[in-house]
Amino acid sequence: MATPASAPATPNPNPVSGDPPSLLLQQQQEEEVPAPVPETAPTPLTTSIDPTPSGGEEGESDDSSSVWSAPSSAPTPVLAPAPAPAAPSPAAKDILHISFNQDYGCFAAGTKSGFRIYNCDPFREIFRRDLAAEGGVGAGGGGIGVVEMLFRCNILALVGGGDNPHYPPNKVMIWDDHQSRCIGELSFRSPVRGVRLRRERIIVVLENKIFVYNFADLKLLHQIDTLSNPKGLCAVSQQPGSIVLVCPGAQKGQVRVEHYKTRKTKFINAHTSRVACFALSQDGRLIATASTKGTLVRIYNAAEGNLLQEVRRGADRAEIYSLAFSNDLQYLAVSSDKGTIHVFNLKINVGSTANDKPMPSPDPEVPHIRPSLSFIKGVLPKYFHSEWSVAQFRLQEGEHYIVAFGHEKNTVAVVGMDGSFYRCRFDPVNGGEMLQLDCYSFLKPSDQP
Repeated sequence: MATPASAPATPNPNPVSGDPPSLLLQQQQEEEVPAPVPETAPTPLTTSIDPTPSGGEEGESDDSSSVWSAPSSAPTPVLAPAPAPAAPSPAAKDILHISFNQDYGCFAAGTKSGFRIYNCDPFREIFRRDLAAEGGVGAGGGGIGVVEMLFRCNILALVGGGDNPHYPPNKVMIWDDHQSRCIGELSFRSPVRGVRLRRERIIVVLENKIFVYNFADLKLLHQIDTLSNPKGLCAVSQQPGSIVLVCPGAQKGQVRVEHYKTRKTKFINAHTSRVACFALSQDGRLIATASTKGTLVRIYNAAEGNLLQEVRRGADRAEIYSLAFSNDLQYLAVSSDKGTIHVFNLKINVGSTANDKPMPSPDPEVPHIRPSLSFIKGVLPKYFHSEWSVAQFRLQEGEHYIVAFGHEKNTVAVVGMDGSFYRCRFDPVNGGEMLQLDCYSFLKPSDQP
């Protein structure tokens, strides 16, 4: 836990009403849980980090030399033109990590030599940082295993990775790209599996624990025990006014939902096998989950924990890599090791969170069973009565792809660990195969080792 400096802390630039950090800390004390705080707490010279989105006020001077504080001026936008990318190239074997930012407008790639940030539409490289030249934990190491953006602002969270990590894998480094250096760190006793950011929170995911920090002063607000979580599964809502956090529960197939505004915890027994992937809608109202079987995806009401809809990716097992809700909550996208991107139609009335109910389908996609054969309906395989995807986009099987919905209506963006980027459009009425709009290799052959 960070120790505040003597000067008063700068007010949080994006306060969230109803957030109960004091209650959470009190609960920790009452339970007498030893606080596994970072071994080396960051030591701020000034007392706050003030991440500012692109387009903030400009014109103030920036002569700060602090170790932990963001620069005194509002950061300049990171968005900048970049040369058009080359045609698709073979697999980029130095990629260690890919992830979208919170609004799916950008994605980040961690590599063996640093990290890069890209814009999705139009596609272009925004900037790259080559850290290998600076050295690292390994000889000449520049490996970055986790890159977490904060919308489009200058603050990122980095974790070292690969054979030659630039930073220790048990540390979260807060990078200020305005200064092109790290301005703080959080250190732990075990490797960091994932990081999630909100404007006012930093969530750090370890194998069996999750820590929630206040962004402004790095005060530890909450810690959560989870089932073994090697993938670093965690999701946090982004809508101002409330914070909803989803993570694995303490039992197989269970997800835990923290509602910080209402100070409630909800456990959802989503699957009988282990949870392999989940997604949370931006407003924190819907949760989509998939198990290690990878055949079914279930959509739950986050507030009440009731099942709203179940869709089927396929009949055979698959590893689900990513799930994503569209902004209007009408569609859900799924990617897996089968290489096919699926888009499902959500038949959910989201007008009232507390009363979300499945919407009746005017034309259910189930086989017609004649009355004379109705007696066998109960013994037909379950997939005959499942809801299938309305649109598909087929890629190479076995590759790792993540998917998100584009800002343009009825489009999806796909990023692969093979260095590929795709943007395609689906037909919401007729469905079927999606139309490919863009295809790029975001690592040129000359960039690969």
